[in-house]
Amino acid sequence: MTKMPYNTINNDIQLLKYLIIIILFLPKYLQAWELSGYVGVESLGFLVAPLNDQQHTHYLSGVIQPELIHQWDNSQQQFAFEPFYRYSQFDNRRTHFDIRELNWLKISDNWELRIGISRVFWGSTESEHLVDIVNQTDLVEDLNMEAKLGQPMVNLTLIREWGNLSMFLLPGFRERTFSGSEGRFNSSPSLDVANTQFGGQGIAKELSFATRWSKSLGNWDWGLSGFHGISREPSVLYVPSITGLKIVPQYPKIQQVGLDLQVVQENLIWKLESIVRSGQGPTYNASVGGLEYGFYSIFDSNVDLGLVTEYMYDTRGTRPFKLELEELTKSHQLIVFQNDFTTGIRIGLNDTQNSEAFIGGTFDVTTSEKFYTMNVKRRLIDNIQMRVEVKFYNNKVINDATYFLRGDNYIRTDLNYLF
Repeated sequence: MTKMPYNTINNDIQLLKYLIIIILFLPKYLQAWELSGYVGVESLGFLVAPLNDQQHTHYLSGVIQPELIHQWDNSQQQFAFEPFYRYSQFDNRRTHFDIRELNWLKISDNWELRIGISRVFWGSTESEHLVDIVNQTDLVEDLNMEAKLGQPMVNLTLIREWGNLSMFLLPGFRERTFSGSEGRFNSSPSLDVANTQFGGQGIAKELSFATRWSKSLGNWDWGLSGFHGISREPSVLYVPSITGLKIVPQYPKIQQVGLDLQVVQENLIWKLESIVRSGQGPTYNASVGGLEYGFYSIFDSNVDLGLVTEYMYDTRGTRPFKLELEELTKSHQLIVFQNDFTTGIRIGLNDTQNSEAFIGGTFDVTTSEKFYTMNVKRRLIDNIQMRVEVKFYNNKVINDATYFLRGDNYIRTDLNYLF
């Protein structure tokens, strides 16, 4: 069994202590700063025994994510700092530190300039965010691909009557995070991140560009985006080794054009995201679209109910991995949603505890695979919030990209103190 070196664990504990000291005492000396964030513990339990003897059925972890904001010049300038740290039992790769935000913002009447490390979200749909390409996914934090790593950037936004135009210079490429040998959600064969391949070196690897135009026209919210640089989504290459096959991530240089659209019609919201990407295999198109219908104050109560349904399509279709010798030198793309439906129910109790829930599932039309999910969030007392997430994977297609998750049904419980 692989164990973390004592020095590594000791350094992580020291770093956590320093962060706690900063959070507790820094505001006393920086009265002009706004402090918020959370600190919490997580229990991650799996319902099925692991497929790998190195893995475990239960993991405990602690997390801290403070945010410090200082504004001046009549709120036209702002400095933001948002570090993140998680210490995870067993999984040394899930134990990680990141700077989510560390930037300076200047606001003018018709432009905004942001320099530093930031997170940017693009998109409108629920099940998949195809156009959201600026930041790298922090996959060890959230398998739903919602958590993002901080990205160094220079972001200039022009605010005009014809819309907002945001331009991004993105220096410094960040690789996707993956679980370690003792962590779950791990691929088989193992992932060889030490030999990761890139579609360029030097500036070609470290520098990307992005732009997005957005405009609201009545009930229609439009977004058109473009990206040129190293893909945030890796392909994989199967490489023979002395110990067997290994999976090597590949980050090719790509070009992507995207459209996101949201239309609000009283209780009904239409959503669409669509992309065309080249450079990662043959040029392809992928789209996700659907609707959400809201029922408010049902039966004269405070309860709101939302029905969500979306369809995901990818022109690459289902391409199972073929591990014959002649296929090992070819790059494989991880196509998770190529002909899938997502449906779910969103519940909001509108109570003093801010209780919310989402229950839904994703169904693959081609392979009949199914994914079920439930998220419940509720504030227990003033600053204590609990979140429970349950996921079940019914994926038995051997050559499918998500086959390695077949034994990873889990219950995740978070207890966070919000400050």
